[in-house]
Amino acid sequence: MAIELKIPSVGESVTEVQVSEWLKSEGEPVQKDENVAVLETDKATVELPAPESGTLSQIVSRQGETVSVGTIIGYLEPGSPPSQAKKEPSQKKATAETAATGFGEAKAAGTKTGSPPTGSPPKSTEESPVMPAAQRLLDEHGLQAQDIRATGSGGRLLKEDVLRHLESQEQRSAESASATTTQPSEPVHEELEEVVPMSPLRRTVADRLVQAQQNAALLTTFNEVDMSAVMRLRKQYQETFQNRYGIKLGFMSFFIKASVDALKRIPAINAEIRDKNIVFRNYYDIGVAVSGGKGLVVPVIRRAEQLSFAEIERTIDDLATRARDNKIKLEELQGGTFTISNGGIFGSMLSTPIINPPQSGVLGMHTIQERPVAENGQVVIRPMMYVALTYDHRIVDGREAVTFLRRIKEAIEDPTRLLIEI
Repeated sequence: MAIELKIPSVGESVTEVQVSEWLKSEGEPVQKDENVAVLETDKATVELPAPESGTLSQIVSRQGETVSVGTIIGYLEPGSPPSQAKKEPSQKKATAETAATGFGEAKAAGTKTGSPPTGSPPKSTEESPVMPAAQRLLDEHGLQAQDIRATGSGGRLLKEDVLRHLESQEQRSAESASATTTQPSEPVHEELEEVVPMSPLRRTVADRLVQAQQNAALLTTFNEVDMSAVMRLRKQYQETFQNRYGIKLGFMSFFIKASVDALKRIPAINAEIRDKNIVFRNYYDIGVAVSGGKGLVVPVIRRAEQLSFAEIERTIDDLATRARDNKIKLEELQGGTFTISNGGIFGSMLSTPIINPPQSGVLGMHTIQERPVAENGQVVIRPMMYVALTYDHRIVDGREAVTFLRRIKEAIEDPTRLLIEI
C-alpha cells in the first residue's frame, strides 16, 4: 500500500508551506530518512524525509505550489526497488502492452490491465521514458512526448513537464485572444521576461515591511563613529583571541555589547507597544540581519547581555552559517527585542533601516571609509562609519534616540567604557 507523503507541522503559527524543490523524481528509489522534498515556510526552509525505503511513485504537488499543513504532496511505494536484471523481462512486456493499449499503464504478468490503485501508479522503466502520469495527460490532450521538454532524471518526461506545457499553451492562447482586441503600443518580448512565484519568505518580508510603514511612526537619526580604537584592539588581540576561542574577533560583537549597554540606558527602545500598553523588557534578545540562502533573515541572539565577546562571535557564526545553508530553525527567528543590520558588508555608505515589528528600534551599520575629520584643531584621516537608528516615534522621543546613538558612539570610540560600565 502506498505511503502518503504529508506536509508536517513546522511551527505553531505556520499553516501553509511552499514546495520549494523535489529532490527525487517519480520512479526514483528512496532510502528511509532520505530527503525527498524541500519545503519553504515564511520564515525558514525545512526538508521532508522519506518515512520508509521504497520508490517515489507519484508527485501530487508540483514545485512552487503552496499547500496547507497536512496536505498529501506525494506517494511512496514501500519496499526495495527491484534490481535491473529482474526488471528487464517485465519491462519489455510492459512496453509491448503499452503500445497495444495506447496507455502509459503497463501490466504485470498474470494481472488485468487497468488503472493502478489511487496514489500508486506503476514504476517507470528504462525503455519507457514517459512517466505513467505524464502519458495519461498526453493521451487526454492529444499531445506528443517529443514536443515537450523533459526535465526528469535520465531524460524522463514527468507529469509536471506536461502541465507546464499545457499552462504555456493556455497563456499563449489567452494573449493571442487579447491581442485581437488590444494592440499594444510596443511589441511584447516574452523571451526577455521571467515570471517567478514570490517565495513565502519574500512574501512575509514584504508584508512585514509594509506593516512597519503603516502601523508605526518611523523616524531615523544618524551619527558617525570613529572606528580607530576598535580596529586597534582587533589588530592587537586578533591572533590571541583566535587561538584561544577558535573564532575571529569581529566588529559585530562590539556593536552588540554597545547596543545592550545603550538599551539599558534607554529602555523605551527595547520595549514594544502591545494594545494600549507599553511593554518594557528587562532582557536583550538581539536580532542580527544576515543574508540567507532564500533571502534576508534575522536570527536572534538570546540574552546577549549574558554573553562574552567570544560567545557572541560563536553564536553569530553558527546562525549565519545555518542561515546560508537554509538550516535555521523557526524558533531562532522569533522573539527579538532589538535588531542590528550591517549593510556595510555590501558596501552601503548610508541607509534608513526599517524596524522589525513589534520592535521599536533597529540599528544600521555601514561601510568603514577613511575620511578627513577635525581633531584638536587639525584635519586628520580616520576610519569612519555612519550609524543610523530607525525608531518608532510613538514610544521613543527624539532626545532618547539621539542619546542612544551618542552612547553607541562613545562605547565604540572608547571600548574600555564597556568593561567598567561608565
